[in-house]
Amino acid sequence: MNPRTHFRLVVLYVLVGALLLVLLGRLWTLQILDGERYASIAAQNRTRDIVVPALRGMILDDRGRPLARNQSSLVVSVDRTALARQGDGGEAVLRRLAKVLGTTHEDIQKKTRLCGPTVQRPCWPGSPYQPIPVEDDTDPRAALQIMERKEDFPGVTAQIQPTRVYPKPHGASAVQTLGYLQPITEEEMAEREGIKVTGYSAVDLVGRAGLEGQYDDALRGEAGYRRVLVDSQGRVTGIAEEKAPTPGAHLVTSIDAEVQGAAEKALKEGIDAARKGGSPADSGAAVVMDVKTGRMIAMASYPSYDPSVWTGGISQEKYDALLGEKNNNPLISRVTQGMGPPGSTFKVSSVAAAIRAGYDLHGTYNCPGSYMVGSRAFNNFQSANLGPMNLHTALVKSCDTIFYKFAHEMWMRNGGRNAPPDAKNPMVETARDFGFGSLTGIDLPAESEGRIPDAKWKREYWEATKDASCKHAKTGYPKVAKTDPARAAYLKQVAHENCAEGMVWRAGDAANLSIGQGNVMVTPLQLVRAYAALANGGKLHTPRIGVAVVRPDGSVVRKIDAPEPTRLPVDDKVLAYMRDALADVPKEGTAAGAFNGFDLKRVAVGGKTGTAERWGQEDMSWFASFGPVKDPRYAIVAMVSQGGYGAQTSGPIVRKIWEAMYGTKDREPILDDGRLPTGVPRMPAQGAAP
Repeated sequence: MNPRTHFRLVVLYVLVGALLLVLLGRLWTLQILDGERYASIAAQNRTRDIVVPALRGMILDDRGRPLARNQSSLVVSVDRTALARQGDGGEAVLRRLAKVLGTTHEDIQKKTRLCGPTVQRPCWPGSPYQPIPVEDDTDPRAALQIMERKEDFPGVTAQIQPTRVYPKPHGASAVQTLGYLQPITEEEMAEREGIKVTGYSAVDLVGRAGLEGQYDDALRGEAGYRRVLVDSQGRVTGIAEEKAPTPGAHLVTSIDAEVQGAAEKALKEGIDAARKGGSPADSGAAVVMDVKTGRMIAMASYPSYDPSVWTGGISQEKYDALLGEKNNNPLISRVTQGMGPPGSTFKVSSVAAAIRAGYDLHGTYNCPGSYMVGSRAFNNFQSANLGPMNLHTALVKSCDTIFYKFAHEMWMRNGGRNAPPDAKNPMVETARDFGFGSLTGIDLPAESEGRIPDAKWKREYWEATKDASCKHAKTGYPKVAKTDPARAAYLKQVAHENCAEGMVWRAGDAANLSIGQGNVMVTPLQLVRAYAALANGGKLHTPRIGVAVVRPDGSVVRKIDAPEPTRLPVDDKVLAYMRDALADVPKEGTAAGAFNGFDLKRVAVGGKTGTAERWGQEDMSWFASFGPVKDPRYAIVAMVSQGGYGAQTSGPIVRKIWEAMYGTKDREPILDDGRLPTGVPRMPAQGAAP
């Protein structure tokens, strides 16, 4: 044989052999290595998976009454992916759907478009790959038309789905505390394992705020699935496999619906009365805490809103109303995020600070109409000269000048303007011991820490604002001068001082701090926590709303305990002295008018008024209280922004809450022998009437 021919045959044999080996290797890979995957793909060609939603757990009050639950609704949803496959992008389907639902094509288009930075509501904030609800309370006849004429409505489903409702037992909405639900986003689906989507149910919705957000994992449950067999036309021929969903657990809270309802009612009535009296009264809060445990009994915030606005898509107008300054941001809880100077309610901290600095608890101190701090006169309320008094009377009559003197002398003792940065400041240290200027640790996803200013904060603030201050020191405020020359001149003088020495902790800063004014910022939650510690003998609790997570059958999954309370570094004798003094405030002190006719024999209440000045706004109204005085069980605080005097606006709000809890001669009390229920209440069925 020709050698060249022989060589060519050999090469051909090698090539054929190599091709056969590659083919065999590929077959082995397909059948052995990837056999299960391809078998699964083949099975999927004849099966379809249907997500079976888990029922979201309820949020219950301390007696088992639902604050948030579910109800069944006929929901019509649209699959954007299915519509996109159609020649006209699904426009004809949406037009037919709009006619059946009695709405417009434009309205449905708005609901099915994806949200973005420039897209107005309504729009879809969830994943683009899940069905989008366009009607959440569908007429059964309309839903029947859609189900019977599937060929006319490809990509449209009509199913019974659970929707979240907030029944408001006894008028208790507590919307800022409960929070709200929103569709899950594509990013969240990627981050959170085990979340399946159905189109519109408690499985797809996630908590965005409040307790719904804080305890979302427990409330959510675990979705099930049903794998159905289908023929070549997509018709179901049987069930291949199914897994039942695991319902979400219920959250039992310490909120009492009756007390919550009473607090919301009293707060709104107080704000309405302040407005009728000429005060702007733009927002407020009322909060009730169990002083022995730190459990929250009521958390009322104003302005409020209807949580049903989130269901089925929200319009741009309603969305703007929730977020805009025009309506004072009703989404914000004024209990946990509403900050302001607390005024004279802060003096309980300042008394403890004075004793800490060496002043005599039983001493006598002069209360002149004004006290000179440098070249500036710091005045009592209405410049009243009240003469010599003890600290008991200073709290009852709310003398400011005694506390100005304490703070000024402490400031000079530390070195005045030349004090070292690490100089001890009893006023600041004691305030922080009371929990002011730091997060309380409440079981909610959003909270403000407030502010207790000191020399370090003053310098940091000056460094951040000095450029603006120096600019205004030169140019003034020409726009303000056009309408208010006196204010413009004052602002220019302040800007000049801040530019030159705004970093200095001045005597005036210390004086303002002592009476809860100036740059002091406190939340109602921080204040009620501080008064609870004063009332219970010095235990500073971490506030808690959640009591237990329980299964639908009532068995307890876990109890929600708070960390051990910290101890106020304040002598028991000092705390007892202040409790005794505050007990006289509603009797003969600054709150005597607000509590005129109040049955102090039914429940003896101690408290303190606070009227805090804020530049460019009306006074901030506060009242902080605890009771019964001899064996304190609860602390109640009310705050109204731009509400005027503490005794005039907040005092009556707190009084109404105490009367609702303990009753009057004409009204049955909410409390049983002055106590709320303890332990985990009996679980109601889903959908049960509150």
